[in-house]
Amino acid sequence: MADNLISINGLFAGVDGETILHDINLDIKRGETHVLMGPNGAGKSTLGNILMGNPVYTLEKGSIFFDGEDITGESADKRALRGMFLSFQNPLEVPGLTVDAFIRNALRVKNGRAVKFMQYNRELTETMKILNIDPSYAERDLNVGFSGGEKKKAEILQLLMLKPSFAILDETDSGLDVDAVKTVSLGIKEYQKREDGALLIITHNAKILESLKVDHTHILVKGRIVESGDASLVDKINREGFESYITE
Repeated sequence: MADNLISINGLFAGVDGETILHDINLDIKRGETHVLMGPNGAGKSTLGNILMGNPVYTLEKGSIFFDGEDITGESADKRALRGMFLSFQNPLEVPGLTVDAFIRNALRVKNGRAVKFMQYNRELTETMKILNIDPSYAERDLNVGFSGGEKKKAEILQLLMLKPSFAILDETDSGLDVDAVKTVSLGIKEYQKREDGALLIITHNAKILESLKVDHTHILVKGRIVESGDASLVDKINREGFESYITE
């Protein structure tokens, strides 16, 4: 277990009294990119929320270890301070809080000290260039009036600035046009340059994976991981879909 950044053991979980995930076991090491695929309603987003400690969801049985420590009962804010990050399918709008202020405050809380202004501004500017984001974007209220693509870019900007140890990207490509998918992929590739960071990419569409390095792929159907493999499993799903995994 010590070699794993994330270890999920015998996990059963659900929401509103309904069990959605059944006996999930998954190990993710530093530097690895894992992809979780499956049809709509398979429980993919439930797993992402359970890992992040969303209190709306209930962990019924099993355990979650992060960097060798049991975090099964920890709150979402404590998991974030440990270095966990979750992107959302539908990011919330936050009127009155700019993108810049949100990232600066998040860095201050994460690091436990004030952010060095010049160093921060330089890194923010460089990161926005990587994502082809106009500098004025930083002064807009977080997600307010943003298009779907802009919201996803904002989350990838947060990912690159906060540098979490473990990032869960939940349907990051959902509703994006071709150009926005390319930009988001570019940001994910930038994060993958970190040797100590790990990714869990949750998706039902393999388009965003085309230019990414994928180490392990898992197929989730009806709340169960029914097959695991390497990147070639993504190609199989592209050719055949999920039909062969869906049984009554």
